[in-house]
Amino acid sequence: MDTILLITILVVIFALVFDFINGFHDTANAIATSVSTRALKPRTAVYMAAVMNFIGAITFVGVAKALTKDIVDPFSLNSYIGDTTGSVVILAALLSAITWNLVTWYFGIPSSSSHTLIGSVAGAAIAAAGFNVLNYSGFIKILQALIFSPLLAFAGGFLMMSLFKVLFKDMNLYRTNKGFRTMQIGTAALQSFTHGTNDAQKAMGIITLALIAGGLHHTDDIPFWVRFAAALAMGLGTSVGGYKIIKTVGGKIMKIRPVNGVAADLASASIIFGATLIHLPVSTTHVISSSIMGVGTAHRVKGVKWGMARKIVTTWVITMPISAVMAAAIYYILSLFF
Repeated sequence: MDTILLITILVVIFALVFDFINGFHDTANAIATSVSTRALKPRTAVYMAAVMNFIGAITFVGVAKALTKDIVDPFSLNSYIGDTTGSVVILAALLSAITWNLVTWYFGIPSSSSHTLIGSVAGAAIAAAGFNVLNYSGFIKILQALIFSPLLAFAGGFLMMSLFKVLFKDMNLYRTNKGFRTMQIGTAALQSFTHGTNDAQKAMGIITLALIAGGLHHTDDIPFWVRFAAALAMGLGTSVGGYKIIKTVGGKIMKIRPVNGVAADLASASIIFGATLIHLPVSTTHVISSSIMGVGTAHRVKGVKWGMARKIVTTWVITMPISAVMAAAIYYILSLFF
């Protein structure tokens, strides 16, 4: 078999594996609040999230196109580093991202699949061709989205919870909780849909990048089979569930009541879907966790478990550089064989 074709097939396989892992790794965040308040049973929440993720993933392609061309230029990738090396770069990036996702999932830490994938692509490309290979305007735009979206989500969660406190201050607590618990079914579905519109796009973009680097595709349009396969992989991964991360996000940041869950879901879904509409990849993990922290701060500052919050933030900070270094190391190993 032709070497480029073999590497491209491996990239497609590992990209779908990454999306599958992303399904049970990151989607747990989308349903964590509804599970923790018992608005939904875990199995029901997971299956609902799987369906909504699939629908969201197959509906939009803007983020996938951004990932295809904004980190490195796929049409000049091989001109920098040779006919097969461009594909090896992408394969190394995927292996690095999968490794980091599995490590953080094992320890129940809600790290960012977006950060690890973007850091891995950049690290492998730099290892192969130096810093000039990066598309700096696009890369900086993605970094800005990843940095500012959690801040906006924190502010959004704070404002949403503050609004709820004013609107429902005179209502019976039991009735309010019961109503918000019912409302959480809808907000969890919305959250899962928006997650699909953004997170599943990343594997689509990486597969398309590999197809272009391998000379098998000649535009940044996302083939339908790529859209369907990535959406299906994420949906199947979601159906497996990510109960360790549900436990962390749903209870270890703060004690979540139904009103808190609805406020956090609405704030984070707005940020994620807004980013999708302007074709920017964001970390759904960061956005959802930050909105919960914002809600907790508005509700009662001391109610937020800042020790766990610090642990999550530390993981956010270290994910991209660690992924870049791992991807570079994996690239050097793969380059011995291809």
